[in-house]
Amino acid sequence: MCGIIGCVGREDETLDVLVHGLSKLEYRGYDSAGVALTGDRLGICKQAGEIEALREALEARTLSGSAGIGHTRWSTHGPPTDENAHPHQDCSGDVAVVHNGIIENYQQLRDGLVSAGHHFGSDTDTEVVPHLVEDELAAGADPETAVRRAVARLEGSYAIAVVVAGSDAVYAARNDSPLVLGVGDGTGAAEDADAPGTGEGDGDAAADGQAYYLASDVPAFRDFTDRVVYLDDGEFAVLSAEGCRVTDVDGNTVDKPVDTVDWDPEETGKSGYDHFMLKEIHEQPRAIRQCLRGRVDEMTASVDIGDLGDLSPTGVQFVACGTSYHAALYGAQLLREAGIPAQTFLASEYATSPPPIGDALVVGVTQSGETADTLSALREAAKRGARTLAVTNTVGSTAARECDHALYIRAGPEIGVAASKTFASQLTALNLFALGTTRTGDTRDVIAALRELPSDVQQILDDSAAEAIAETYVDADGYFFIGRGLQFPVALEGALKMKEITYKHAEGFAAGELKHGPLALVTSETPVFAVVTGDDEMATKTVGNVKEVEARDAPVVAVTDGQSTVERYADHVLDVPETHPRAAAVLANVQLQLVSYHVADKLGRSIDKPRNLAKSVTVE
Repeated sequence: MCGIIGCVGREDETLDVLVHGLSKLEYRGYDSAGVALTGDRLGICKQAGEIEALREALEARTLSGSAGIGHTRWSTHGPPTDENAHPHQDCSGDVAVVHNGIIENYQQLRDGLVSAGHHFGSDTDTEVVPHLVEDELAAGADPETAVRRAVARLEGSYAIAVVVAGSDAVYAARNDSPLVLGVGDGTGAAEDADAPGTGEGDGDAAADGQAYYLASDVPAFRDFTDRVVYLDDGEFAVLSAEGCRVTDVDGNTVDKPVDTVDWDPEETGKSGYDHFMLKEIHEQPRAIRQCLRGRVDEMTASVDIGDLGDLSPTGVQFVACGTSYHAALYGAQLLREAGIPAQTFLASEYATSPPPIGDALVVGVTQSGETADTLSALREAAKRGARTLAVTNTVGSTAARECDHALYIRAGPEIGVAASKTFASQLTALNLFALGTTRTGDTRDVIAALRELPSDVQQILDDSAAEAIAETYVDADGYFFIGRGLQFPVALEGALKMKEITYKHAEGFAAGELKHGPLALVTSETPVFAVVTGDDEMATKTVGNVKEVEARDAPVVAVTDGQSTVERYADHVLDVPETHPRAAAVLANVQLQLVSYHVADKLGRSIDKPRNLAKSVTVE
């Protein structure tokens, strides 16, 4: 995900503050960076590549100003080029904008602006914003009003920061994308300040000698202040040397509390959540939306997965590890249902003893694109003449560079070691891969279900009973997870999450395998989580397996859409919205993530940094 930094009130230090802030946002993942400073005129410098490339470019430039914005871009619309890097400008060069998120109606806006004579220099959705502001300024609006009116025309998710030539201020707005304000003393030391919007009169904060910051996340300015204000959706902020003001969409002043962060800079970035993992679980609607953006057309029942070309696989071998392996199991089943022979291999086993490849496409599923075992498997496949595809979250990663093709899941950065939103995005991306390379009779239904996934996930996040169930079973001896078909990988993933962050015994099984051994472990102290969606033969058979564990006094937690009779035999129910079987797997997984998180939280575990585990495993 992209990163934003903004600053006013640091006078000659503005540029240094911006570049420092960008360096603190590198963990988020990016492929270009840029800054814009405002005075009588705008000064802009942006560069594809790492922040070091921006620093080198700045050595040949003279930029100054008391207000400025900066950005690290993670590509969604258009490749990582200098032209697509932020900030973006209008035709006059008097407006500069940085933006996180996706403007869903950008094409409509862009078409109208082009018809009106505006010229565009990038492939991004962001570039419509400065042109919209330009039109409002030309119509006589002041900068704040112009930005407000431009933002009001946007649909989608965004965190936006704008500077305008001749105005020593930063204008910002958010919707479904985080923005946080920082209040400092202008010298780098944190100091008391009034809350934006809480003072008398117009709501300006006390301004003597103060600096104000805004960013996607606290690490960008944590070295300068520990006093922060979290903006909410629909809020608009104006930062200037005279103060900081926060208002709602109608321009009414909003009283905002100032929080003091008491953690080290390395620990910041949770946006008010107790843990990165919980934050990332709650980011799944946006992550899925980003994965789907520009790739599905419900009207034509078509999928466009970029420049992968006509892969037309006659057979597919998936290689992956951990959570990605579970996603690969899911992807392989999608292909088999469409008539394409597909297998899934643990990358560590494939690398040392690869099976016959023939003309199979080898797909490496890896969140980081740097997983050593998966890279080794992909390299072995390439040596044997196979075509390779990386399904990854990281632009420019080793897997993306070395494979013949790359399909990005667009989940944004994930700080928590235990994967959450990246698994949901992998399942979504593998659906797109299957739809884009095969044809099934229910393509339109699948696409419709995928488009509803973000809102369905949000419904679960809003209504889940997972915390209460976690309280009930926090002291259990162990946990079992069962499912069939597309829910079997979800059962495996549910067990893995429980192991990773609670340190308690958990196992996932194909439901039919319980009676072939694991049933010996089932007791009244081992809750069984049964994932049962739909009302087909697999659901009926899984209900039969639930009866088997119920007969042995094991408590049953049903994760279900209510279409089967499983609730009749369950002690507790975790509801998921009724949807297509492919999407149901994603929804069931969210409920299991929440259960594991809350069990771990009640046990006081180190949720974001589980013992012995690392985010990217780069050893074999």
